[in-house]
Amino acid sequence: AEREHLSRSVHDGVLQTLALVARRGDPELAALAAEQEVALRRLVSGRLTVLPVGQVDLRALLPVGADLHLAAPAGPVLLPAHRAAELAAAIGAAVDNARRHGGGQAWLLVEDEPAGVTVTVRDDGPGIPAGRLAQAQADGRLGVAQSIRGRVEDLGGAVGVHSTPGQGTEVELHVPR
Repeated sequence: AEREHLSRSVHDGVLQTLALVARRGDPELAALAAEQEVALRRLVSGRLTVLPVGQVDLRALLPVGADLHLAAPAGPVLLPAHRAAELAAAIGAAVDNARRHGGGQAWLLVEDEPAGVTVTVRDDGPGIPAGRLAQAQADGRLGVAQSIRGRVEDLGGAVGVHSTPGQGTEVELHVPR
């Protein structure tokens, strides 16, 4: 009874607003509203996947947006909660860099492998000039060094940054289970 009451309240308020924004908002806001509408409908309908205790579906923590193209497994990508949160923070920093310095589009590929999870963030921007990352770290700007590489390495993982000027940047993050 309580779930039905909550479902009606959410349907009559929040879901209607999200649907309206999805139909009439600017494209980026509309895409975000549509994604949130789907997630909220799943929540109130009770069709959420039950996860093992202490495990988190990494997909639920990933950044979203009209400028971000996501390719991920259909099923849950399970990691212990702390590992998922740290990896998601590193992914978020890589996506923020792609949005800030890239050419407007970014791609996020999630691979769920038996030994771990590999996530690749790629953009179509101008790329990173040779020596730029080392100079940024020397200047005290620690985004790639600490927020991305530091988080992943603390989890026993590795980060690779591949960039060619004029051809964009690719950041690959791998975290073992």
